[in-house]
Amino acid sequence: MTQTGDTDGILWHNRHAWLNGVDLDVELLQAEQEGRDLTSVRPLIRRLQKAKRDPGAGAMPLGGERGTAWLAGYVRLAEAIQALPLRTGYPYDEPDALDAIRQARSPAAIRVPAWTGTAKQFGDKLHGGLLGRICGCLLGKPVEGWYRTSIEVTAKSTGNWPISRYLRTPTKTMAARIDRLKPVQKFDCTRAANLKNRCLLPHISGMIEDDDINYTVLGLAVLKRHGAAFTPQDVAATWLNELPLLHTCTAERVAYRNLAAGLAPPGSATLLNPYREWIGAQIRADLFGYANPGRPERAAEWAWRDASISHVKNGLYGEMWVASMLAAAYVRDDWEAVIRAGLDQIPAHCRLREDVETILALWADGADYGIVCEYIHAQWNERRSHDWCHSNSNAQVVAAALLWGDDDFGQSVAQAVMCGFDTDCNGATVGSLWGVMHGANRIPADWTRPVRNTVQTGVSGYHEVAIDRLAAEMAAVAVNLK
Repeated sequence: MTQTGDTDGILWHNRHAWLNGVDLDVELLQAEQEGRDLTSVRPLIRRLQKAKRDPGAGAMPLGGERGTAWLAGYVRLAEAIQALPLRTGYPYDEPDALDAIRQARSPAAIRVPAWTGTAKQFGDKLHGGLLGRICGCLLGKPVEGWYRTSIEVTAKSTGNWPISRYLRTPTKTMAARIDRLKPVQKFDCTRAANLKNRCLLPHISGMIEDDDINYTVLGLAVLKRHGAAFTPQDVAATWLNELPLLHTCTAERVAYRNLAAGLAPPGSATLLNPYREWIGAQIRADLFGYANPGRPERAAEWAWRDASISHVKNGLYGEMWVASMLAAAYVRDDWEAVIRAGLDQIPAHCRLREDVETILALWADGADYGIVCEYIHAQWNERRSHDWCHSNSNAQVVAAALLWGDDDFGQSVAQAVMCGFDTDCNGATVGSLWGVMHGANRIPADWTRPVRNTVQTGVSGYHEVAIDRLAAEMAAVAVNLK
């Protein structure tokens, strides 16, 4: 029984937890990590934590003693946190405004050469980025949300460890082997129409819709309609016009709700948004990098305009980092240089830069890839949603996959998935970067053939489209931007 008896309201909030942005545990972790001084709100925090949920509520935020009165207290807390100062001694400098971010960058930036390639070369590299993104996303999609051990058990039991190809539907013998090992997650092979089964061999026949790809196409819609001078409000309007609300997740769904309620950016990024440093902006970077070959600073600026409607601090920096890496990948052939070119566009003393630089240090020390994954898992708890979906944990996975991938497409995207965390996002980002550096023709046919040059999206006008045609449209739009 709830405090209020407002059963319908509780059910609705629980059914749409991402939409309502109610997650006390995540909000408190986020506030602590971004440096807020929580001293003044500790009494309210204790009262909210003391209220018990129904034993069977699972991960649902409301129920039991957590009814509408509790929800009102949570809203007061979340709003109060936004006004709290940073605690004394917080070691990071993490501004949100673009000018302040630029002022906070390291003065010792590496030089990125200008793009001097032909239109044909540009088109091939952009096509490679899009195709690589789709292939990497498809590899990680069926195990999204899985723990690393579950991924390993399933891949080993199906003869695919280390991963070297798309995952497959287990045979009865393979499924029995998996059952004996009792992984937390496994494929439900009894549901032939299950979306995850459409991402498994031998059932793959094109790329099904995924938010990672939706945002790349939304970036195209923004540039087609508004050009190089687009604003955060232009991005927001494009979302509302072109993509249904429930095709978004976490921070994007909260921001969409705020925008639809009339709240303009950047306020749309912070009102009841505990996911404001999660990976959602990081997966929206690609078109802004594709359209800026050899121009990482402009790519980062465009990414900031996009990210600022839904994210703050390291959530912003994640998108800026990926976009500027993509811009650099057109003109650099060394992954460490590409990673550092991305870091040069974000604050010198932010958590994201620190976290990625630890991966670079392990690379310089000659660490084994398995040790690197262990390091990431020691820093972040994959069983905690905030850690699993944070920009920084996943950025570390991306950096490691690029550095230890031996510049091999399959090995790179596989390592982005084998390490766990947000597997489809990381596979997509690594595949995108590899494809831009090397071009579409260098991606092996074993990865491209099952995709059948077809991608489905939730974006208006692009529900099913040929990948090469979509890439050509992106290239045509990009070359006309000033």
